[in-house]
This record gives sequence, structure tokens and C-alpha cells, in this order.
Amino acid sequence: MNKTHYSILIIGGGTAGIDVAARLRAKAPKLDIAVIDPSEKHYYQPLWTLVGGGVTKKEVTEKREADLIPRGVTWIRDAVVGFEPAENRVRLRSGPSLGYDYLVVCPGIQVNWKDIKGLKETMGRNGVCSNYDFNTVDFTWQAIRNIRQGTAIFTMPATPIKCAGAPQKIMYLAEDHFRRTGVRNEIRVVYASASPAIFGVAKYRKALEKVVADRGIQTCFRHNLIEVRGDSREAIFAQLDTKEEVGMKFDLLHVTPPMSAPDFIRESPLADKDGWVEVDKYNLQHPRFANIFALGDASGLPTSRTGAAIRKEAPVLVENLLAYRAGQPLKAKYNGYSSCPLVTGYGKLILAEFDYDGNPAETFPFDQSKERYSMWLLKRWALPVLYWQGMLKGRA
Repeated sequence: MNKTHYSILIIGGGTAGIDVAARLRAKAPKLDIAVIDPSEKHYYQPLWTLVGGGVTKKEVTEKREADLIPRGVTWIRDAVVGFEPAENRVRLRSGPSLGYDYLVVCPGIQVNWKDIKGLKETMGRNGVCSNYDFNTVDFTWQAIRNIRQGTAIFTMPATPIKCAGAPQKIMYLAEDHFRRTGVRNEIRVVYASASPAIFGVAKYRKALEKVVADRGIQTCFRHNLIEVRGDSREAIFAQLDTKEEVGMKFDLLHVTPPMSAPDFIRESPLADKDGWVEVDKYNLQHPRFANIFALGDASGLPTSRTGAAIRKEAPVLVENLLAYRAGQPLKAKYNGYSSCPLVTGYGKLILAEFDYDGNPAETFPFDQSKERYSMWLLKRWALPVLYWQGMLKGRA
């Protein structure tokens, strides 16, 4: 690598990084732009729910990172290990540092498997599965198909995660599968969540509470998984209100692991008090380093961490970065929009869309809190096309 300085450095080649790079390239083709990301592969992770539910194959969610970097943008296949914002430089794992005029920080979220005692040792056996990794998602479908009786537990951690609805989506698919195969009466389905309710937005919470009640799903809120004892098939939870430890026997355990901003973000001068990239929630500019912008899962934006949120964040960031570069006011505003396509069974989906204040921000002219086959088709077929051909090309 000969160059040591770029006009714009983008940290992260995931959804946010590629979308921003493509938009910047389209609006300012003469800018010198580079994306820093060590990954060889790029994944469309929203489909992993359907992989775990036996609907599709995981291979369709994977593409080569090299094929997605926008033409004219440099891909630096390396990892950032530190920031020097006062000097406008980042340090790379390979040794050198790079300078920038403007920095976009969007490295994604860090999945902390090790934070649950015993989880890594038993993952992929003893009925313990997770949709949160390309290498483990296949075992979810195997575990769902194999259980004939007993208890199936689905967990949600106490940390922010990517797509907060995903832990219950796979539960609804599993429960539906149990019904279709005639074993539902033999299986107790439990949703053990550190959250205080099934969903944070009132309109969709009420709809999901009805789904849970109608399907006989047991909910255990304020229960945070802290240990998995695979050989004895026991999950240990911390009851967050009473501080007691609660053990639950299981025959199937789907784990959503704790998550955080990556360590190199948490330990950096860019971080807020909770370890996420500090950022103005409306204009996406860092409040202390004006030439730094952030979006996506590693940012401190107080909204759900979803690809749909990034779809609305990216154009705001690009417009404001280019305005700042031109010495103009930052007029674009992100209102906290996010979306969660809540799969509630095979062929059924509630499409939750909302803003910072928890107000529904629905796209379609009907009540999206009702289960619909049309919305299932949207998730299954339309959204992947929108992702690969729209977002990653800066068009959607």
C-alpha cells in the first residue's frame, strides 16, 4: 500500500460502508475514497432467520466483498486498531497509519459469544443453536427438526443487538413448524428475554402479545442468559429485577448472544459513555470531531440497529458530509426511522416501521401490525433484491 492519505476513509465494508461509498462516488466522483475492511465475504444477514427456519440456503446470503466495492473506490483489506482524531489518522493492524480529510465510521457490531459462560463449548450440539453466525445457522434448522418433545427456549440478551426482533422471529417459525409436524402439544415454547416486553413500540407490542397468547408461548421477561451447561442441558439466567439466578432445562436452546461496539471503538476517543461512536442523532456528525461522521450498528444512534435504519441514515450522512466539506450548513436530518419485518410464522409477517419517538412510520396504506402474506413475500423475495441491487449500489 503506497498511499498514506485519502480524502474520505470509510471504516467498515458492510451494509453502511458500501452504501455510503456508492453514494459518495455517485455524487462526488473525483473524491479519493477508500473502504477499510478485512473481510473476504459479505453477508445479507436478515435472511439468516429464514435459513434457520429451513426456508432457504445460507449460500444465497454470501457474496465476495471484492465484487461489492464500488468502482473507483479503493478497498484496503486491513483492520483499524486505533484512532488519532487530532491528527486525522487511523492506525492499521498491519502497522502503518492512514491520514484522511473526512472519516466515516461504520464497522458494524461485535458479537460477544464468550460473554455467556459455556456457550462456545456447546454451540452446535446438545440442542444449542444460533442464527447469529454463518457457521452456526444451519444447525438451527437441524435442531428444530430434531426436537419431538420437551422445552424449546429462545433468548434475547440485555445488550443492544442487530435487529432486535430477530430472536423472536425464529421462535415463531419453530413454533409453526412444531404445529405443522404434529408435535406442538409435546413441546413447551419459552421466550426468555432480558427486555421488559415483547417489543418496544406500543402498536406492534400489542399485536405480538396477541400472537404469543394465541400460540401458547410462555414469556419470561427480564431474564438474561449468563451460562449454558450443555451436557446437562440447562440454561442459567440472571433475573434482572430480583438479581437471582434461574435455571431452566431445555431440549432446544436458540441463543442470541450479547453484542457491543467493536473493542477498537469502545477503547477509542470517538466513543460515548456506553462505548458506541458518539454522534449527533439528527445530522450524524461527531460532536467533538467535526470531520468525522458515523452510522450503522456501531454508532450511538438511539434507534434499532437494522439495515432499514442504515438505508435512511446513509443519504443523510452523505449529504451532510459533502455540505460540511463545502462549508455549508448541515441541513439533512435523520428522524430515527427503523424497520423490523417480524416473521410470525411461515407465510406470515408483521412489518414494524417506526421513528425515534416510537411513532409508526409505515410505508403501505394498510395496518402493518396485522400478519400478512404479502409482507412475507416482501421479506423473502423483494428485500434481498433491494439490498444487493439497490442499497449496495447507493440507489435505494
